[in-house]
Amino acid sequence: MAPTAVSPTANHPVPALLKRHAAAPTSFSFDPIEDAFAAFQAGEFLVVMDSEDRENEGDLIIAASQCTTEKMAWMIKHTRFLSGYICIALPRERLDELEIPMMVADNQDPHRTAYTVTVDYKHGTTTGISASDRSATVRALASPDSRPSDFSRPGHMVPLRARAGGVLTRMGHTESAVDLCVLTGLPPAGVLCELVNDDPQGTMARRDDCRAFADRWGLKMISVEMLAEWRRTHPDIHTINST
Repeated sequence: MAPTAVSPTANHPVPALLKRHAAAPTSFSFDPIEDAFAAFQAGEFLVVMDSEDRENEGDLIIAASQCTTEKMAWMIKHTRFLSGYICIALPRERLDELEIPMMVADNQDPHRTAYTVTVDYKHGTTTGISASDRSATVRALASPDSRPSDFSRPGHMVPLRARAGGVLTRMGHTESAVDLCVLTGLPPAGVLCELVNDDPQGTMARRDDCRAFADRWGLKMISVEMLAEWRRTHPDIHTINST
């Protein structure tokens, strides 16, 4: 089920899952990471913030294996809150198995985000751009049964190559997406999209903007640093049982 806006003045009851977010917070805080793990494992979106001295941006992240057509449509529909540039993070080994190469040989991105050649899933899809087609593509990329011949190149989904070691190696949203999947026992493929503000200039959403977005839609919000710190302090835990 896609997120539902929290409206304290609505005539209908607020769903139980969202009641904890109905009241606006009086000061900024992230959510407990254990709560975020449980939500992510259950197929919910997370808002993940990186460092203020890095990109200082928040990404919406969901496990690709849990990304239904409805959830993908929600990401696409709410472009006034999202950049609209939806990507999927995957480990290098899986991209190599699927024969999806890097987009360019000389990566000049300031943060070395590892963009690959874009793809579409071939089976049961049309042009590749609809929510149904894009959700089918990300679920196929997450499936261990998919083969290189299942995808056409170029396409409408943008795979990103995550570095080995995850956020302990690179403090990026790409690595966060894969780490969240691995830690919650889901296939290592995370769908992500940057948040932007609903203003005439479409400015990037910063920390407090992202908190407001998360509260509006009843989502958990954490930071890349929180994820890295959890991994540093739990080096022997590779999968979390949140159920």
